[in-house]
Amino acid sequence: MTLSIRSRRKCGLAIGVATLAAISFASAVSSGSAGASPTAPSGSPATTSAHHKTARLCAKPARGHAACMAIKQTDAVEPANIAPNAVTPNATPSGYGPSSLQSAYALPSATAGSGQTVAIVDAYDDPSAESDLAAYRTQYGLPACTTANGCFKKVSQTGSTTALPKADAGWAGEISLDLDMVSAVCPNCKILLVEATTPTMANLGTAVNRAVTMGAKYVSNSYGGAEDGSENTSDTSYFNHPGVAITASSGDNDYDGGSYPATSKYVTAVGGTSLTSASNSRGWSEKVWNTTSYTEGAGSGCSKHVAKPAFQNGISTGCANRAESDVSAVADPATGVAVYQTYGGSGWAVYGGTSAAAPIIASIYALAGTPGASDVPNSYPYAHIANLNDITSGSNGTCGAPLCTAGSGWDGPTGLGTPSGVTAFKAVVGGGPTPVSVANPGSKTSTVGTAVSLQLSASGGTAPYTWTATGLPSGLSISSGGLISGTPTTAGTYSVTGTAKDSLNATGSTTFSWTISSSGGGTGCSGQKLLNPGFESASASWTQTSGVINADGAHSHAGTGYAWLDGYGSTHTDSLSQSVSIPAGCTATLTYYLYISSSEATTTAYDKLVLTANGTAVQSYSNVNKGTGYLQRTVNLSSYAGSTATLKWTGTEDSSVATSFFIDDTALTLS
Repeated sequence: MTLSIRSRRKCGLAIGVATLAAISFASAVSSGSAGASPTAPSGSPATTSAHHKTARLCAKPARGHAACMAIKQTDAVEPANIAPNAVTPNATPSGYGPSSLQSAYALPSATAGSGQTVAIVDAYDDPSAESDLAAYRTQYGLPACTTANGCFKKVSQTGSTTALPKADAGWAGEISLDLDMVSAVCPNCKILLVEATTPTMANLGTAVNRAVTMGAKYVSNSYGGAEDGSENTSDTSYFNHPGVAITASSGDNDYDGGSYPATSKYVTAVGGTSLTSASNSRGWSEKVWNTTSYTEGAGSGCSKHVAKPAFQNGISTGCANRAESDVSAVADPATGVAVYQTYGGSGWAVYGGTSAAAPIIASIYALAGTPGASDVPNSYPYAHIANLNDITSGSNGTCGAPLCTAGSGWDGPTGLGTPSGVTAFKAVVGGGPTPVSVANPGSKTSTVGTAVSLQLSASGGTAPYTWTATGLPSGLSISSGGLISGTPTTAGTYSVTGTAKDSLNATGSTTFSWTISSSGGGTGCSGQKLLNPGFESASASWTQTSGVINADGAHSHAGTGYAWLDGYGSTHTDSLSQSVSIPAGCTATLTYYLYISSSEATTTAYDKLVLTANGTAVQSYSNVNKGTGYLQRTVNLSSYAGSTATLKWTGTEDSSVATSFFIDDTALTLS
């Protein structure tokens, strides 16, 4: 796995990664606390409703490297009685401290965690790591954690305590944040810091292996980058450690398609929230962390390469593969945590990013107890959904629920929710939600113009169920109670999938065929002939440019699959084709849904989409035809009866503004 932060395509525009320059936040910050709620110390200014400038500690990485996810407030004002590099036990730095975090997540930090080792994996060396850790723990009255007393140990990826990597100020800030969060959440835990030589996946992965070899049962990784196709190899080499809870930050770039290693099937992907005190029974409230411009916030995504793990099978994620996140914790720098850093810093500061959330969750796993020897602990929260704080407000992008927008149950930015005690992170037997089973009604046949009625049924899970269906014959619809009814209007053979979702968002599906017949036509003149017509899988039946078929549901007409041609904002060509045999004497009608999204402001056709049959253009569109949604297109292909027709869409765009051509729900119907 080589990691890189890449630009992403979004609604016809090429969207780059958020700038590393300071970004002004318009969200409130609460002061740190040594008590149960965030308050400023007497005589010092509170910062409860300020706008804050922030900066990312790690620069955009070169290809093949990862970036740390820590974000620092650059305008935080410290209490007047704390000098920049001083430690004053009777004063409270800005940002949440141990007592606030323990209160917010109902943690047994004073009594649990003894004997457990939490490993922190980062790149480069922080020469002040141990002394800064001592300053933080002294400030909050936590027990000493030093090399001398056996609580703290720093090694390189080879295990050496002397031959350490070169120092780096940005990653040193990440290291300070990670060490302080372990201290805040599990003050009785031992801490192992493993420093990779450089932030490549090979070196960071080797550091993970080193941490496990040295006995850590909990490993936190506050870094990541875009997927590149080698994730499954990296999973096998670095993250497949049964009996070890491994966490990774979901990223700080809002919805970006997926950050590795958070999308690993062996890792708990940790999203982020904004955490504030509240006058409710919990004493705290949380929402999705994001900026209003969607340039910085909790990451979420749908992996392009990692298959859906078993524990997500009963969860509605809007993703055919591995979806992130699994759980979440505070990450918003505006409601951030107190951190002490001197190498590359000037003492106390307020930090955020999902870099804060990942070590918090790793430490809560440690409070919960040793994982089962053969377990992959990222499945544990899915068996304890009721033991998490469900985050239901906020979003990190425009792709809707559940991948971008919070709601009841699982969502991309916050996963299943935030910790409410440690039960959700304990070992279980037979983890995962109770599955929903949908009865298959068998193959169905009907006739155009004749009304039909079919009731689907389900069992298991937690009733009541809410029903949806894809692939229904034209003229039919399904009610929320699972009744399919209507009058078929178009002949063909349809692949119908009925899905039931229970009250805990567990789902079950069944697929069956439904043939609608009509009179007239020649021999074999019936049915729908295109394979994988709704692009619900990356089927080999379509010949496509790499990446054309998507399954994240972000721009689909129905279901989660769709074809996406162009949208790069640079000279580019995408294509999609399938060959179909049309019997002689048949009437052949091609229908498909097309959505054209473009930022071109002119009436000149710069970016074009052409549909050809055996190389002959039969329909063409351009940026001039842009719209706000899908429109159904129809073309008569009866002239190709008695032959094999190769249908091909080709999208081309110039080097100017981006245009996206979205195609979905195709059908070549014979009659």
